Amino acid sequence: MAKCPNCGYSLKLTDWRPDCPKCGINLVYYGLDERLQEEADKAEIEHVRVQKKIDRLKASFVGSPFAIIRIFLSLLPIGALMLPLCSVTYSGPFIEQTTSKINAISLYNLVSSLDFDSLITMTGSKLVGKGFTGYAVSLICVLLSAVMVLVSLFALIAANGPKGKIRNIINNCVSIALAVVSIVFFLSFSSNISSVFPEFFSASLQFGIFIYLLALALLLGINILIAVKNIPVKYKQCYIGGIPSEEYDEMVANGVPLEEIHAKMDKILAEREAERVAEIQRKAAEKKAKEDEELARKAGKK
Repeated sequence: MAKCPNCGYSLKLTDWRPDCPKCGINLVYYGLDERLQEEADKAEIEHVRVQKKIDRLKASFVGSPFAIIRIFLSLLPIGALMLPLCSVTYSGPFIEQTTSKINAISLYNLVSSLDFDSLITMTGSKLVGKGFTGYAVSLICVLLSAVMVLVSLFALIAANGPKGKIRNIINNCVSIALAVVSIVFFLSFSSNISSVFPEFFSASLQFGIFIYLLALALLLGINILIAVKNIPVKYKQCYIGGIPSEEYDEMVANGVPLEEIHAKMDKILAEREAERVAEIQRKAAEKKAKEDEELARKAGKK
């Protein structure tokens, strides 16, 4: 059977009233103030946690001049992908020589319409298999590099998180490595296919891929600089029941009883209320003094 939380009396089925038959305490509202105080503490603790995330988010984008520069450098590789990355020239009997310059949009259209079964078949060919293997690897790597650029851009949201700085650097390094691997395999593809069809096929890199690599290098550089500078996040001062959140956490970590913490909260809030009332009274006194002075000045004129 349930017991009275105040006196420990064992309640019976016949004790249907809200008051304890022995000590008379109201069982429904017993400890309500303490429970409400604990819920208020939890709400303010959650607010502190969210506020710190907001402060880190602000610092990631506008916390310093370096952070603002990083935003533009994060967009630069995406713009570079719109430039010509490579060109492919082919011709043949009854086929007019055609040169295609490829950028990110061309790659998207190429992948969306690519016959993967045919590509897999071509990679198994003894004649052009090595070349088309390089083509497939180059295509996959440049696409993954572009994906990593987008990941890095979205990762700026948590750039000042516990592992944000190292994550940004790793993402940039992976993007650069994939781009370099893509270039190497594209050149292998060009060399192998050109050696088989020397008069009908040629492929070369264009300036866009080098601008893309430069943009990635600049982005990596700014992330390394931010990590080395270790620019601090400016956290907004938060309070829990009037106690600074850092002091509250320290008190909880040191095992200070909640009753003592709440007593300190009540004292702080009482002091603040007294200051507020005193400020109101001061302003009212100043207003009254000005009104009396104005009345005296008007009376003097008469």
